[in-house]
Amino acid sequence: MSPVVLLAILCLGVARATQPSDPSLDSEWQEWKTKYEKNYSLEEEGQKRAVWEENMKVVKQHNIEYDQEKKNFTMELNAFADMTGEEFRKMMTNIPVQNLRKKKSIHQPIFRYLPKFVDWRRRGYVTSVKNQGTCNSCWAFSVAGAIEGQMFRKTGRLVSLSPQNLVDCSRPEGNHGCHMGSTLYALKYVWSNGGLEAESTYPYEGKEGPCRYLPRRSAARVTGFSTVARSEEALMHAVATIGPISVGIDASHVSFRFYRRGIYYEPRCSSNRINHSVLVVGYGYEGRESDGRKYWLIKNSHGVGWGMNGYMKLARGWNNHCGIATYGFYPRV
Repeated sequence: MSPVVLLAILCLGVARATQPSDPSLDSEWQEWKTKYEKNYSLEEEGQKRAVWEENMKVVKQHNIEYDQEKKNFTMELNAFADMTGEEFRKMMTNIPVQNLRKKKSIHQPIFRYLPKFVDWRRRGYVTSVKNQGTCNSCWAFSVAGAIEGQMFRKTGRLVSLSPQNLVDCSRPEGNHGCHMGSTLYALKYVWSNGGLEAESTYPYEGKEGPCRYLPRRSAARVTGFSTVARSEEALMHAVATIGPISVGIDASHVSFRFYRRGIYYEPRCSSNRINHSVLVVGYGYEGRESDGRKYWLIKNSHGVGWGMNGYMKLARGWNNHCGIATYGFYPRV
């Protein structure tokens, strides 16, 4: 099977900056460090504090505009508040998107009635939100989540699968552990390997190590995968009829990094520049459907402290916003 995209994903970054700190923010700084268990050297303290203060200004200004009904979502200082946007973007790579040659492997929508709301969490298809930490392994979490949903559909049992198994073992297929990875290379590994272990037998470590996969401990298998045609209509059909879908998006903006709640819309978002993998677990709309406040419900891998307890509502029906429909697939099990 030919991959729709040879997509390398890089997901996080670090920061540096130096500015005098604002003494009035001392208590908030200490509370934030305590909440997110941040510890710095004397040299790092001033640099991180300066970045944190700059990010606080951005978040506060955005939320003022939200209160003025100029924005549809709120932001907050989360665990990434000591990172600069420059360093965040440096850890992401834009990869050209190519179409599959074998059209038989592309999921095309069948025009029929689809529900207006879908949330696969309510039907048992979705495991708890995970945290990739500083390892650039979003691709592994996205693949694991897609397989988890299809295994539940087949067996009725929901088992958390092992992103660490993918990080450690899919290098022969072309991945590079915590440095970068392709969701399709990860799926190819599970397909050719004959299985993937569960999180319980192969726990996440947040760093690349030697491959320790044991066939007798395999918790899931895939027989192939299908690519979703590059349109929001096709993605909607796949989410409604198949289950959670692995997708790639442009997540390089400060608004994404500090998203809190609401329907995310970023005017600078690209529909072609893909640099982060997530899992679409549903869709819906807020208010009246005619108001155009439609959204995709996505599961991220930045822990429950990011967004809506680890989830985001991303604008739907806005010309493939942030590339949500550019790179989607689901495994066959």
